[in-house]
Amino acid sequence: MNQNLKLTFSNTLLKQAALVGLVVFSSAAAFAIPSDRNQPISLVADRATYNEKTGVTTYTGNVIIEQGTMKLQANSIVANLNSQKQISSITATGGPARFQQQTEVNKGLAKGQAQKILYNAQTGIITLSGNAFLQQDGASIRGNTLKYSMNKGDVEATGTPNSTGSSSGRVQIVIPPSSSKSFPGARD
Repeated sequence: MNQNLKLTFSNTLLKQAALVGLVVFSSAAAFAIPSDRNQPISLVADRATYNEKTGVTTYTGNVIIEQGTMKLQANSIVANLNSQKQISSITATGGPARFQQQTEVNKGLAKGQAQKILYNAQTGIITLSGNAFLQQDGASIRGNTLKYSMNKGDVEATGTPNSTGSSSGRVQIVIPPSSSKSFPGARD
């Protein structure tokens, strides 16, 4: 009987691990290259726990989730399920937490990092906080907090708080020159 209980627990934990892995990457899949969605999801961690009553799944210790070009690395990932057993939020923390994915075949990897990455499934907003940084193909944005709306496709950046606690810090954006554009000269 005890073996059956352990087997049932293992199956439940495996289902939750697969669910969290799928949701983490399906939230980013809309922006990934199509072949990523057809790749297996790999999730490794030093420890995984699931509480069926609270709907909280926690992965700790060098957590790495991969699917194709998509990769998320963190010290811990916590996924919260709502009453319908659907993901309501995912929080990745690290020193820093990092992610990457290839959004288009002809573009390089999009990479990001922050001390904390929060995905809110209800709003579709991904918030990177604590020395947040995003880059792709020479373009980058850095700030204390970056909020990206998956629904609207916009980014809001907030600078680093100053010594008084106000967020009057600066945001840094780097836009590389376009090699395909030529600008008219004075004699054109």
